[in-house]
Amino acid sequence: MTLRHFQIFLKVCDLGGMTRAAESLHISQPSVSQAIRELESHYQARIFERLGKQLFLTAAGKELLHYARHIVGLAAQTESALRSYSAVSPLRIGATLSIGESVFIPILSNLCKKLPRQLIYSRIHNTSILEEQLLKDELDIALVEGKIQSEYLHEIPFLEDELIFIDAPGTAPERTREELEQCPFLTREEGSGTRTLFEQTLASYRITPRLVGIYNNSESIKQAVMAGFGASALSRRIVERELSQGTLTEFSVPGIHFRRDFRIVHHVNKYITPALECFMKICHDYQ
Repeated sequence: MTLRHFQIFLKVCDLGGMTRAAESLHISQPSVSQAIRELESHYQARIFERLGKQLFLTAAGKELLHYARHIVGLAAQTESALRSYSAVSPLRIGATLSIGESVFIPILSNLCKKLPRQLIYSRIHNTSILEEQLLKDELDIALVEGKIQSEYLHEIPFLEDELIFIDAPGTAPERTREELEQCPFLTREEGSGTRTLFEQTLASYRITPRLVGIYNNSESIKQAVMAGFGASALSRRIVERELSQGTLTEFSVPGIHFRRDFRIVHHVNKYITPALECFMKICHDYQ
């Protein structure tokens, strides 16, 4: 098998079909079909089920997908590492929205000061999207607070965080669990670590929040809470300014707390370059 076989296989998986893969790779559709047949013949296993015009990965195909991404990723890392002798290789860093709105920019600023010639590409998405990008080798490393599903990713805690209940000014500073169930809540989108922690914590107390709004960023949630649309639960780091200015109010519910770790995540097979080591140290030293 050649690297080209794996590249074609990955393109078919990512685009969901051989025709689209052929168009993306600028080769003929029969060439793509032949590469897939050669893979199946070589490994003596069917990697796609063909149902009508749709392709579905078999169990063997899903297993091959992990190895193929690693093989192609290693090849890209090899090229990048060797080219870095003549040019600085870019560092691709991701962060979740909660981290992006609190500690990400100061951490990146410290990295730029320590490595002024280092090229940095940064992205902010929710946890599930960052996990997918790490597995596809579209990111070198990411900072997340949500739960990681894949066994192929390694997690390292670097900073403690907590969510707090917030509401518009003038509301009660303490509420009962019964009152909490009647309270309208604004929350983040599916796939957000903040949303997951909020729902799982309340579920452990058999509380189902009454959701009246779903937003894909914390700034919109803060504005909506200030306008009296409902309460929310966000990282204390994100709302410190509004709390000190009195535009938001914190309230508590006896016995209910939301604590979590911000974590560094990278692929288990990722080669940790000196630039990545520097970035990770800055994260661990951050206060």
